[in-house]
Amino acid sequence: MSDQSPIAPLAARERLMTEPDLGAGNFLDHAVAANPHRSVPFVFTHRTDHRGEVVLRGHSLLDLVALRDRYAAWYHANGVRPGEPVAVVIGEGLEPLLHFLALTSLGAVPALVNDAMRHDVMVRYLDHVGVVGVVADDTTRLAAAYREDPQRRPRFLALAAEVRAFDAAAVALPAAHPYRHAAEDVVALIHSSGTTGTPKSTMLAHRAFWDGKQPRMVRFPAEPYDRLMSLMPHTHAGGLSYFLTAVLLGLPTVVMSDWRRAVVEPVMEAFRPTMVASFPRTFVELATGELPVRGAARVHSWFNTGDSAHHGHIRRLVTLGERPAGLIRPWLLPHEKAEQPALPGSQFIDGLGSSEMGMALFGQVTTPESDRDDRCVGKPLEVVRRAAVLDHDGTEVPDGAVGLLAVDAPSLTPGYWNDERLTASFELSGYWLTGDVARRDADGRYYHLDRTVDVIDTATGPVYSLPIEEVLLADCAGLVQDCSVVGVPAGSGPGQQPVAVVRLQADAAEATAEEVRAAANAALADAGLAALAAVRIARTAEDFPLGPTGKVLKRELRTRHAALLTAR
Repeated sequence: MSDQSPIAPLAARERLMTEPDLGAGNFLDHAVAANPHRSVPFVFTHRTDHRGEVVLRGHSLLDLVALRDRYAAWYHANGVRPGEPVAVVIGEGLEPLLHFLALTSLGAVPALVNDAMRHDVMVRYLDHVGVVGVVADDTTRLAAAYREDPQRRPRFLALAAEVRAFDAAAVALPAAHPYRHAAEDVVALIHSSGTTGTPKSTMLAHRAFWDGKQPRMVRFPAEPYDRLMSLMPHTHAGGLSYFLTAVLLGLPTVVMSDWRRAVVEPVMEAFRPTMVASFPRTFVELATGELPVRGAARVHSWFNTGDSAHHGHIRRLVTLGERPAGLIRPWLLPHEKAEQPALPGSQFIDGLGSSEMGMALFGQVTTPESDRDDRCVGKPLEVVRRAAVLDHDGTEVPDGAVGLLAVDAPSLTPGYWNDERLTASFELSGYWLTGDVARRDADGRYYHLDRTVDVIDTATGPVYSLPIEEVLLADCAGLVQDCSVVGVPAGSGPGQQPVAVVRLQADAAEATAEEVRAAANAALADAGLAALAAVRIARTAEDFPLGPTGKVLKRELRTRHAALLTAR
């Protein structure tokens, strides 16, 4: 690794904040123009050598441009033109980001697809998008599917290895390369996790996806030695968002290709990050069992987005690392340093966001000194024009009442690709419905209670699954490593009842379902929450199904356990 800092000077970062043409489709070119350290490596990939040692390889801004242009030449040679959607089905890491850069430089629309998506679902999704081509690590099963129905086959179906091996010197890029985007141009299609059904195709717009992220240019990083570990799925808006930020800042970043702890921890020890960004999936693993003390020794901030994280996991992670002077108070990192000493432990920034929101629009900071405040996601960030809790008619409900979480912000998606009807279903009274159930307190803090599709409709009223999960993870931590609570048909009478599917702690592997249920219901009673009708122990990965982004598939659990209570 170079001794020279690749971070862009403050003056350059301040100029980027007001650059009128900057957006998700051209941020690499703006970074090259603004950062005098453009030849210093800052984006790192990782591999393990034959001795089991972690090897890090750095890429500079100029390296990224060269790789982008080579890949763009292949796409242009294969007939890709502005506005056309192209599927990228490549394993996590830097590679899908390079394809994103290449396609957007041509004005095309990359449809980034997590390669863990089930193939039958993937083919349906690609058909819906109407991709003109597919580049994938492995085309075998896709090719077989298209042979069964040749009418659906896109113009090309190519191996990613073919793109990497392409001799770009033989092809001239368009004279207008890189493409100049209009503010409203769609620059990517991001599929949802599929936890509630067939994945939706969220559009990211050139300018909107950058709106709201401008303050990160001066608040993030906080120290010249900061280093980011990005564990976000890089076919997801979260991964793209952190990559965009890192590129514009020149922030040293290791782009991870695997989120499992067995892979992550050795890279943490080699890279020594001060910041870690992830979905909750990795934070669950890092907070379970023996803590990664060595790898997290320099971590001052954990950034979570997507689903909000659970206190039971957060409280363990913030005991790690050290916070430098001036880091403690605001969302993200402060403009100026306060006169205060370094503190032991780290801060966990829990950001509630989604691809549709364009970024995390709510933020809650937890430190070792914070009081427990279950399901609080904090206040709306400064980019949010309005946030509210609405009833189904679009009327704002009083503070303390539960309703639909709604936001209005410039970062919002223009909608869903090829699906105006679905887009309209998320619009209400001038707001975008996030798909969450929430309440707001008198101080303007929001509490995330459930996804709208996961609310448990009991005979006596709605029960929310996320507060129950909080109690199981925090107050039954000796038994429960991870859990998911779903509603299933009641054994007698109308409505549903809550059932928990739990993964046990390693040292509680012999616990029975009834022992867990008894402990859980005692804790739930103390918290004033509904009791569990049953507990099921997940002893295999199949018992605790995860979607392509690592989220628990509650719809599958509901189907699997639909007869659990009625069969009694």
